Parts: sequence; structure tokens; C-alpha cells
Amino acid sequence: MAQDSQDISPVFRIDVAQTASEPAVNHSGNLQSEMVSLLHQLVEGQDRQNELLEEMVDQMGASQRQRANELTQWKEANPLLARRCRAAAEALSQVQTEFLQSMTVDVNDTYEGMLDSEFVLNEFVDRYGPRLAHLNGVLQLLSQLSATPTQNN
Repeated sequence: MAQDSQDISPVFRIDVAQTASEPAVNHSGNLQSEMVSLLHQLVEGQDRQNELLEEMVDQMGASQRQRANELTQWKEANPLLARRCRAAAEALSQVQTEFLQSMTVDVNDTYEGMLDSEFVLNEFVDRYGPRLAHLNGVLQLLSQLSATPTQNN
């Protein structure tokens, strides 16, 4: 199935033959130096981006280290309260487990209603959403303030 040159769309036709009226011009030297210059600019831009990223990581790491130091100092200054926070976090974790158990039972019992009715879904979200969000927030706070298991001794 050889195609005739007239069958090919002009968009895809490329004339590679050099005619005598078009002198051969060697732009390869200019193109190469321009490409090298552009590549150098790209490398310089990437180097600058890397420097900025390193500065951002240093800033974020410094604030996290400061927060960790402050928490450690607080735990050392309040060892009894830190141990109580640990015990409260463990107890509240059990409460959270029971809450999740009842929530999953409710979901399994009413999921068809939630699919069919936006009202039922909104009722479910109103009933469990805020409690779950607040419970998770309190647990996170207690966990952060609590002593590590090695400090309980």
C-alpha cells in the first residue's frame, strides 16, 4: 500500500531537498552556544530553587525543634501532670474505640437511608461529626502533653 505524495496532507509534508537558490547556512555553532547558555540559566535557576528549599526546611525544622524542646521542658517541669495526661489519653482512647464501634454499627444499619436521603446523612454527620472531631482533638492534645512510656517510671 504505497501512498502517493498527493495523498498526504500538506500539514505533514516536509520538503527536505535543498535547492540551489537556498544557500546552506551553518547555524549549528550559534545554536549550540545558545543551548549551552540556556542550560546554564536553567542550572542556575535550579540551584536557586534548591537554596530556597533548604532555607524553608531549615525554618520549618527550627520551629519544630523549638516546639519539641518546649514540650520536653513542660513535661520535665510537670512530670505528674504529664503522667496523668498519658493515663487520660489511654482511657479516652478506649472511649474513642467504643464510640467508633457504635458509629460503625449505626452506619451499617442506616447506610441505605443515607444513600437515599440527604436528611438521614445530615443527621448522621450532625450526630457523630462534631463529637468525633472534638474527641480526636482532645486525644491529640493529651498525647502531645503526656509523658513518654520511659518517663512514666
